[in-house]
Amino acid sequence: MLIKNEYKPQMLPKQSKVKRPITSDGRICLILGLMAVAFGALLVRGMYLQTTQHEFLKNQGDQRLVRTLTLPAMRGTITDRNGATLALSAPTESLYADPSAMETVPTAEQFLKLSEITGVSEETLRERLGRKDRNFVYLKRQLSPAKAEEIAALDIKGLGFQKELKRHYPMGNLFAHIIGFTNIDGVGQEGLERSREESLRGEDGAKVVLRDKKGNIVDGLDSPRNKDPKNGHDMVLSLDQRIQTLAYEELNKAVSHHKAKAGTVVVLDAQTGEILALVNSPAYDPNEPGKAKSEQRRNRAVTDMIEPGSIIKPFIIAKALDSGKVSPTDVFGTMPYKIGTATVKDTHLYPTLDLRGIMQKSSNVGTSKLSAMFKPQEMYDFYHQIGIGVKMHSGFPGETAGLLRSWRKWQPIEQATMSYGYGLQLSLLQMARAYTVLTTDGKLLPVSFEKQAVAPKGQQVIKPETARKVREMMVAVTETGGTGTAGAVEGFDVAAKTGTAKKLINRSYNSGKYVASFVGFAPAKNPRVIVAVSIDEPSANGYYGGAVAGPLFKDVMSGSLNVLGVSPTKPLTNVAANSTK
Repeated sequence: MLIKNEYKPQMLPKQSKVKRPITSDGRICLILGLMAVAFGALLVRGMYLQTTQHEFLKNQGDQRLVRTLTLPAMRGTITDRNGATLALSAPTESLYADPSAMETVPTAEQFLKLSEITGVSEETLRERLGRKDRNFVYLKRQLSPAKAEEIAALDIKGLGFQKELKRHYPMGNLFAHIIGFTNIDGVGQEGLERSREESLRGEDGAKVVLRDKKGNIVDGLDSPRNKDPKNGHDMVLSLDQRIQTLAYEELNKAVSHHKAKAGTVVVLDAQTGEILALVNSPAYDPNEPGKAKSEQRRNRAVTDMIEPGSIIKPFIIAKALDSGKVSPTDVFGTMPYKIGTATVKDTHLYPTLDLRGIMQKSSNVGTSKLSAMFKPQEMYDFYHQIGIGVKMHSGFPGETAGLLRSWRKWQPIEQATMSYGYGLQLSLLQMARAYTVLTTDGKLLPVSFEKQAVAPKGQQVIKPETARKVREMMVAVTETGGTGTAGAVEGFDVAAKTGTAKKLINRSYNSGKYVASFVGFAPAKNPRVIVAVSIDEPSANGYYGGAVAGPLFKDVMSGSLNVLGVSPTKPLTNVAANSTK
């Protein structure tokens, strides 16, 4: 049976799959999730910055808002024993810039004028001002007030001035080797400026200030970092500017006259060991140390060792007298003689000499025979007692101890040559100090660059009567027939000793180069001043100690006695008396 169409079931068309739309609730969840992740990241970052990076970020913030200014301490002033100023610190202006806050670049004309005033090239100025990542750079330090005013008149935004202290040396090169100098930061580099750094420098203070983005100081802030500066201690030297000037001028004349390599003069107070003058030639200006060579900056009197030559002989005679092995009236054969293959001889032939004659004629033979009376260890100990091979502890940097080899290694000829100044070495200041044994009652005094309130006790080396006998003998050196008549001072008995030492160069004494020396004191009976002179490698007008160093010794000694007001000990000649009218 047929079914009618209207009763047939209808077949629906095949439908495609439809995506379920995202509701508004889904979008909200997605956004909230992303926000939660971002917030978590920020929270972690914040915790990291607040813990690990806290100090760094705080400092970075402070650099943009807060600045700690250094309040420099005034470095101690240095004066001579009478109050003359030798070193002082004065305020100066240092030019700086804040490149990060500079909104405009200086004009070409401003750069040119700034370069002319500061002495800094335009290229360097442009490079420094172009450091936009920096908020502080120095352009020129320690400007004079006049130049600071010129720069201020240029009206360049972003530049500023910071007060600093600059060291000045009013006497120039006169005290350079003693005082030394400081660097641009005020730190001692040489001399007493270096060795007394801790005492002189003081302690800088600090002040915390608030500034705006242009670098201008807006206000001061209360801070535990604020503190007042503590100025350094002043130093009063033992030196006398008048004697120092005299010694310096006369030394330069002598070095020039003899066309010498260098020269040194030391003046000591014979009763206290205080250094009244110490000069070297060549010298330099401590206000401009960068222009000086190392040869000019060296304090030869303290750091350089020399073989003393015959200026050591008074001590050999003193040792023999003090031991009782000889008396002033003993006579010695002083003809040349041999020790092994070496010959000991004098410059001139003297068949016999007593102790006074050995001193006056500067006999190598005589002192070598006196030294031979003692065992090597005895002579070694005596040399040590007068300061050879031992540091003086003067407080000067680079001070030498000298050179004295162990007595166990001495050969007989070496013990002989040491008695007339070869085979041992010491500085001229050490030699001058050794002479205090003779100017006091046999005591070795310490030397001092600073003025002493109380005279030191010293260390007993020889008997008082021995010192007096040696002083009497030494006067013969500056009298007729002696090697040091050129060092005689009118109106005074001068006790002295000359020295002419060959220089050891490349292990040979045959270089033809010498060190001419002259050391002595006056008045002989009651010594007030010790003067020690050394001229290194004189090449014109002689080389013997008496001829080269004697006149210089005379001028410095007579001038020093005059400055100190020491009265003459013997009548002046008519010529000298008339010349003073």
